[in-house]
Parts: sequence; structure tokens; C-alpha cells
Amino acid sequence: MIYTNARVFTPKGFVSGGFCVENGRFAEVFEGERLAGVDLRGATVIPGVVDIHTHGAMGADFSDGDLEGLKRMAAYLASRGVTSFAPTSMTLPYETLAAAFQTGAALREKRPAGCARVMGIHMEGPYFSEKKKGAQNGAYLKLPDFEGFRALYEGCGGLVRIVDVAPELEGAAAFTEKARALCTVSVAHTDAGYEDARAVFAAGASHLTHLYNAMPPIHHRKPGVIGAASECEGVTAELICDGLHVHPSAVRMAFKLFPDRICLISDSLRCCGMPDGEYELGGQRVFLAGGVARLADGTIAGAASDLYTDMKNAVAFGIPAEEAIRAATIRPAREIGRADEIGSIEVGKLADFVVCDGNLNALEVYIGGERQAAL
Repeated sequence: MIYTNARVFTPKGFVSGGFCVENGRFAEVFEGERLAGVDLRGATVIPGVVDIHTHGAMGADFSDGDLEGLKRMAAYLASRGVTSFAPTSMTLPYETLAAAFQTGAALREKRPAGCARVMGIHMEGPYFSEKKKGAQNGAYLKLPDFEGFRALYEGCGGLVRIVDVAPELEGAAAFTEKARALCTVSVAHTDAGYEDARAVFAAGASHLTHLYNAMPPIHHRKPGVIGAASECEGVTAELICDGLHVHPSAVRMAFKLFPDRICLISDSLRCCGMPDGEYELGGQRVFLAGGVARLADGTIAGAASDLYTDMKNAVAFGIPAEEAIRAATIRPAREIGRADEIGSIEVGKLADFVVCDGNLNALEVYIGGERQAAL
């Protein structure tokens, strides 16, 4: 199928032209006009967005280990322009995580029509600081445990693509040196100072989970994790752009602290796409009111918006559209080692794309060249 007369976002930026899809992949990307094909009437086309940190949606949570719930979550994400994702676990017992990881592997193996692709798993916890656990359940925190992690990793066929760790914990650097050979290691839920953070980045950590949240703020005499990560050019930082977790000014600051290294995420919970009310997260009660999800003690628990909305928020906050799109597509794809398959409109890659208007409002979503249900 040929699609023409579009403003297409390619690795070199927006171009006027179109593309061909064959057998679910991009077979050609061209500039200029073609007489035959589907006329997109000047619409903008961007790659499907890739969410590498999302816990749930539509009442479902990945950690439930419920395949039908994960399918419901994947269908919702697809309808929102999120064509690939890495479902994200919580701090829970190993046996609970193992069951959840099996559901991820099952959906990866057989994706029903209308569902976003599972392209990895993000293991958020249990190797976290008690002081900065945030909405993670403190009852299940552990010191870094490579053998336990490896068993989980192997149990789902290596689908874990990111594992998180707090640098100040005993054994964090040694864990990182081993785990980095299997997947991306991310610094998260930490009270670490600059030196401990530097040590873990030197050991091979290359990612920072939800920048600003669950970590010490920058201080001119205590630059901490954020200062250490900013100095390491190989470190990519996640950023939540729901307008609640991070102030728009801090969003703009983040893109300057981490040039070409910001990765937008949703950190969405099961309440995403749902009405206000009471929900559950890692065995804890969560209350959604006015778009904000909090624990009973008032701690912000996670997000209730999807990544496509967050990408548009970033643009509204002053981030150039091209940079916001990259931060929601090719950059997260790289962080989970899938950039050869998804994340950009290039020959040979999976034909996952969103047709939208000039303001990035989604009109149609395609996965593997197949149009998905209406938004």
C-alpha cells in the first residue's frame, strides 16, 4: 500500500512525501508526489509512540499477572497512538513478578489484533531505597540480587529490557556490572549522593527512571543523582509530562540538562482511562481525583495519562515538536534495544504509525500497516 501527500516525520525531520507498506513493514519512504496511493491530504504522519514505563490502564495492572487485563491495557494503548510498550512491574515478591512476566511473554508471543506490541518488560523494583520508595511497597524491598534477577529474566525468555536499582544499596555497583550484560540498568527510587551515583553509572547504568521523582533534588553543594546523570553523556533520563509530576519549567530544564537524552514516559496506572475513584497499586490503595492519583498519605502514586498525550504536553510546554516526537519514539525504542524494529519511519521497520493533524492530534493509528479502532 502506498500512502502519499503527507508530512512525514523521518530520522532527518519532517519531509513532504509518503511511504509504502508491504507485509507489515515500511518498504519505501519517499519525498515528493506519487500519483497512485492513499491520499493523506497533507496530514502529518509520525511513528507510533513507545512507552517503556507504564504500569496499567483501563482497570488493569501488569503486576496482576492477568493476561486478559494486559490485553485490555494493550488495546487501550493502541487506541491512543501507543503502538509499542514495555509493561512495568512494581516492588512485589519474586513469585508475583514471575507470574506477571509470563503474561508479558505470552502477549509478546501472540498479539491479538488491535493491541499494542509488548517489546520488553521494565522491572521497577524491588532494589530500592526505603527513604525514596514513593508508591512502591516497602514490605517487599530487597538489596540488589543478581541471581534472583537472572532467574526472573530467564523465566520470561529475556524479555526484561530495563531493571532498576538504587545506587546507595549494598552491592549495587556489582549488580550493575552483571545485569548490564542482559539489559539496560536504570537508577531509580534512590537517596544516593553524587559519588554513589557516579559509581553505578561507571559500572554500566545508562538510564534514569522518572527524572526528579523519587530522588533528591539538585543542590549546588549536593548535585546528587541528577548532577551525576547529567554529566554522563551515555545516560538517558525518563520524564513524565502529565503536567502534574513535573512543572513545565522543570520539563524545559530537563531537556537542557540532558540534550538529546530525554525519554518521555507515562508511568500510567490502572486508573488511566478510568473515572475518579479508588484503585490498587502494588497492594496499596490509590485514589484518583481530578486526574491525580495519590496514596492514602497523599504521595503521588503515578500517572493517569497516556504517553501520546504527554508528548503533546511537552510541545505545549515549549519543547520543539521534533524533539518531543523523538523522545517518545526512537529514544525509548533504543533504551529497550528495539530500535532496529520500531521507533521511526524507515525502510525495513514495522509499519507502526499515527496519522495526525498539524497539532499532533491523532486521527488514525496503524500497527503493522493495519488500521486500528477509531480513537
